[in-house]
This record gives sequence, C-alpha cells and structure tokens, in this order.
Amino acid sequence: MAKRHDEIDANLKDFIDAQKIFFVATAGPGGRVNLSPKGLDGTFAVIGPRRVAFLNLTGSGNETAAHLRLNDRITLMFCAFTGAPNLLRLYGKGRTVGAGRPGFDELAGHFADLPGARQIVDVAVEDIITSCGFGVPLMEFAGQRDTLVKWAEKKGEDGISAYWREKNALSFDGLPTGLLDD
Repeated sequence: MAKRHDEIDANLKDFIDAQKIFFVATAGPGGRVNLSPKGLDGTFAVIGPRRVAFLNLTGSGNETAAHLRLNDRITLMFCAFTGAPNLLRLYGKGRTVGAGRPGFDELAGHFADLPGARQIVDVAVEDIITSCGFGVPLMEFAGQRDTLVKWAEKKGEDGISAYWREKNALSFDGLPTGLLDD
C-alpha cells in the first residue's frame, strides 16, 4: 500500500501542516539511532517540492546535530492521529545551520520566533513515501505544551548559552554537535 511521490505537492503539504507532531530519525556511524518527537507550532516548514526544514529548539540533548555532522541521512515521519489513516516519510540529506551562523536568518523567516532556537535542520528530500497508517491509533489533540518556551524564556540568552556549553556541545555518545564551533 506504500506509494512514492515525486514531490511534496499541495495535498502532502496540507497533510504535513495539519499534523501536531512529527518524528526525526538520525544515526551516526555506530552508537545509537536517535528518534526525536517534535511538534511546537511554527517549527516546521515546507520550503520547496523537495526541501523542508525544522527549527531545532534547545533540549536535553543535541543528537540530531551530532549525527548529521558525521552522516547526513535523516528521516522525518508524520502520522495521522485524526481523520483518515496516513503515514508520510520524508527521506533525505540534512544539515544544521546554527543560530548566528551564515544562512540562519534567511531560513529563520520560515518559522515562529521562539526562544532557545539553537539550529535549523535543512533537509534535501530524496524520497517521499506515504503508507496506510491503519495501525496508528486515533487520538485527540489537547493542546500545545508551553513548558519548553517558558523554560527558555526564564533562562534568557545567557542562560541558554551556558546550557548549550554544559549539555548540548556533545551528544549522548560523546560526539561533537558543532553547536559551539567558531
């Protein structure tokens, strides 16, 4: 039942825009495969028919960035938890663009202005596949959590920078994330 698509057309873009959560998978050469849920409003953008990006906010780890430095493969998955069953996987090559680095401001215009923005992950999509999603449960959306935004606001820019140095410079496997590179 899987179907390949040539591009992210208007229907697929509408599907992506309607989802409240998406999942990001990356892997370095050895070590862990990382799978992260993402989903605050205004953090994902379809930039072109084969290009997407997401705003990577400060979190407990920075695995995606570390993995992409060594292995640019990335998979993004969207699941329909309401309405008709559907899964969408976007397979591609990703790169991170750090806050304050060349290209960040240009890409940042696609996203909400949120505190704690540490990188944008820019993905060149190579394969677009939908499948049935019949096994995905129906779930109701109760609302966005504001915990991460409030945490980042409370920390402030200096506190976020200190957090990056302490918690986000290396992955859980000890791989450099590039966040503090000059």
